[in-house]
Amino acid sequence: MSTTGRQGSGLAQPLQRPSGGRMAAGLGLFVLGAVVGTAGALVQSGWFPGGLLLALAGAAGLFLGGARALGTRAGAVAPAVGWTLAVILLTASRPEGDFLFGAGLGSYFFLLGGMAAGVMCATLGVERQPGAAPARLEK
Repeated sequence: MSTTGRQGSGLAQPLQRPSGGRMAAGLGLFVLGAVVGTAGALVQSGWFPGGLLLALAGAAGLFLGGARALGTRAGAVAPAVGWTLAVILLTASRPEGDFLFGAGLGSYFFLLGGMAAGVMCATLGVERQPGAAPARLEK
């Protein structure tokens, strides 16, 4: 049994109800993910290859930062879902025939690289620190 009184890994812990603040933070991260996905879609082809690297680094930073900010995997999932939803909606062509993404290799790297970054950040999550030990050990 661990020092916190719980047994097993983080995956085996019972689910807890999220607080209102945590839900608001998740919604904010979702919206921020959509904004970063839209901005990345515009930047990635404009300054190739630097724009592609900048867009992917921004997305990965948001996903990892969300996980660290909330302290859970949900902090990485919320912006990743917002990013993916925005990017998928931007790939669809309009009735006029306009579309945002070109048929180049950079667009595919952006789509697949961003999704892979989201999956990696959500899978890695945040490591939990063990319970605090007393400052002095008894002799």
